[in-house]
Amino acid sequence: MVVLLVVSLTIISVDLNGRTHSLTSGVKSVANNIFSPIRGAVVDVFSPIGNFFAGALHYGSVQSENEKLQATIGALHAEAAEKAFQQKQLRQLAALENIPYLQSLSTVTAQTINENSSNFTSTITIDKGRSSGVDVGMPVVAAGGLVGQVIQSFSRSSVVQLVNDGQSKVGANNLANTVLGTVDGQGPTAPMTLDQVPFDTPVHKGDLLYTSGLDASAYPPGIPVARIASFHNTPGAVQETITVTPAADLHSALSYVDVVQYQPVPSP
Repeated sequence: MVVLLVVSLTIISVDLNGRTHSLTSGVKSVANNIFSPIRGAVVDVFSPIGNFFAGALHYGSVQSENEKLQATIGALHAEAAEKAFQQKQLRQLAALENIPYLQSLSTVTAQTINENSSNFTSTITIDKGRSSGVDVGMPVVAAGGLVGQVIQSFSRSSVVQLVNDGQSKVGANNLANTVLGTVDGQGPTAPMTLDQVPFDTPVHKGDLLYTSGLDASAYPPGIPVARIASFHNTPGAVQETITVTPAADLHSALSYVDVVQYQPVPSP
């Protein structure tokens, strides 16, 4: 390579002096053919090295820009989730404004601040209590229907037993008043049942059941409680086996609820 370099410089010097143009043009052509592969090889070898050092020099700034981009994307996702949550809350509040089955009964709107559930227990804690007119025994409803009943009332909070709680019992009937029974909660992990319905009573899947409001009932009449999901007659049984589902959405629609300021009239 050193020899070739010397020869090339000599040829260039001669060519610049204008002395053997025809000779140098041929020699330059030969030299170009010889050096082209060498030059290409050198470029191929040193280009990745140059790119490596260039990338290394700019790595810090690229990483910083990437972190900023990720932070921006995260903030946008959080903002979208917050807006969706707020819109959901607004829809629930709007749905509580005019619940037709409450008629003229006064209500107190409350927000759920805690949920407690186990295999047999299902309760929520709301942010309204005695100071807001919420007392033990008052029904609690959502847009879809009955949620439960206040079982504990403090100054600024209350505990609500949901209709699917294992201790919950609600007298209910269908719109035609041909089916009358008790909606029993079995815990949040098991379907509710409609008990005390005599054998061979005509029932229909999908029928909506309402609070019966019978003598000294804990609930006013006409509040949707549950919908019939399945039923069958067992030979020898005195009552039908009926499963029901809550009329209100007890899983995702309890951010806000209405406490109905209703007290049953004691039996004479």
